[in-house]
Amino acid sequence: MSELYEEALRNMASWFDVLSRQLSAPARVKLNGSYTFRFAEKNVHVAIILKLARVITGLQAIFHLNRLGLVQEQAAIQRVADELTEDVSFLTFSVIFNDPTEVHSRFLEAFFQEEFEEGKTAIESTQKRLMIPRKKIHAYINKDRRAGDDPSCGREVSRTISKIYSGYVHAAAPHIMELYFGNPPRFHLEGAWSSPLYKDHVDDMLNYFYRAILAVSFSAKAFGNEDLFQAVFLYSKNFAKRSGGADHLTPYKT
Repeated sequence: MSELYEEALRNMASWFDVLSRQLSAPARVKLNGSYTFRFAEKNVHVAIILKLARVITGLQAIFHLNRLGLVQEQAAIQRVADELTEDVSFLTFSVIFNDPTEVHSRFLEAFFQEEFEEGKTAIESTQKRLMIPRKKIHAYINKDRRAGDDPSCGREVSRTISKIYSGYVHAAAPHIMELYFGNPPRFHLEGAWSSPLYKDHVDDMLNYFYRAILAVSFSAKAFGNEDLFQAVFLYSKNFAKRSGGADHLTPYKT
C-alpha cells in the first residue's frame, strides 16, 4: 500500500499545480513591517486552492507519522483533515451546484482575515476571527440534492467522526492510554508499531487518501477543468480498486 499512497501523493501534487496555475500568482506585499505573499483576489477559487494545499500536506503528515508509529499524532492530523476536506466540499459545491449562500460569504470573510490588525503587535491587536459553526458546514454539504438521500444521516456521520478524533486532538486520557501496552506494559513513546491498534490506524489511512483524491476532483470541477475532473475521478475508481477497499469506499458516480 505504501507504493500506492506515494503514487497518489505525487499525482495530487501534480494536479494541484495544474489548478493553481489557473489563478493569478500571489504577489509580494508589505504586511506589518515585513514582506510576504498574498493573492490579490479573495474569492472562492483562491480559498479552494489554499484549502486543497493543506489537504495534501496533511495527507503527507498522516502518511509519514504512521510510518513512524506516531499514531496519536496521525489521528490528530486526521481530525484536521476531516475539516479540510469538508471545507473543500463546502466551497466547491457552492460553485458546482451554483448555490452560494450567506454562510459562504461569512466563511470567506473569516478565511481571508489577517491574524493581526495592520500596524499592531500580536498583543495590541484586538480583532478576533469569525468562526463559522461546523454544523452549518455539515448541513450544507449534506443538503438533499438527490431524491432519496437522507441528509440527517450524513450530518450524524460527520458529527460522530469529529467526536471520535477530537480525543486525540485534545489528548483525552482514554486516548493517551492507547500508548500503554506490552509485556510488561509500558508507555510506548518512541512509536506504537507493536500496538494492538496499529493496524487500525494503518487501515484508517485509506479513507483519508480516497477522500483527498475526491477533494481534488471536486476542485477541478469547480475550476471548470472538465478534463482534469474526469482524469482524477477515473483515478479515484482505480485507486479504490487497487487498494482492495472499493466495496466500502463511497461509490460516487457521474
